Amino acid sequence: MYSLLVADDHPLFRDALHAVVSAGLADTQLFETDNLAGAIHFIEAHDGLDLLLLDLSLPDAEGLEGLKTLRTHCPWLPVAIVSAHQERQLVLDAITLGAVGYIPKSTPREQLLAALTQILQGQLYLPADIMRRPPPPNAARSLSAVPAEKQMRLARLTDKQQDVLRYMAQGMSNKQIARELSIAETTVKTHVSAILRKLGATSRVHAIVIASEEELPHSFAKR
Repeated sequence: MYSLLVADDHPLFRDALHAVVSAGLADTQLFETDNLAGAIHFIEAHDGLDLLLLDLSLPDAEGLEGLKTLRTHCPWLPVAIVSAHQERQLVLDAITLGAVGYIPKSTPREQLLAALTQILQGQLYLPADIMRRPPPPNAARSLSAVPAEKQMRLARLTDKQQDVLRYMAQGMSNKQIARELSIAETTVKTHVSAILRKLGATSRVHAIVIASEEELPHSFAKR
């Protein structure tokens, strides 16, 4: 049985989440609190918690401050963001700070269940529609401050590796990427290892952040 805690100060959203989890995730308990202090108190009193769903607009923790506090106090607990905010950079910042997923509150019911399932299975979840959006115009200008050797990292990847990285940036698992590209999952794993090595990335999340910073093209190469 999974135990989830949602920290959100909107009762209607908590009720809606309860309904979705109860109907779609068997053997799952969902607890709730309306502030960060309550979440920390609950976490300290319940050792078996599997996941915290954190809103970014709590009365005692605005923006990513709540996530930073939780990573300090409870580094062992997976935290996924649930938020009405859908800025691409905010998603990347949350993941960089250690969130295991980012779920917009506008996510449809079935997609929400799929996101929770993916996270509970130990995978990273990113909203594909947000991650496919191009970065804001000022992002290109900011690249001038990035050393030239770092700007060239994406050029080291083959077309197939760039395709894999694009799907990684959409939060897809190796199995999902294999299905999209019609290749074996072991081949995807090989590509991922090569991507991390060529980019000098320490993890999948680090590779995704690099791809965003260096503006990986969103179109897929013709094969």
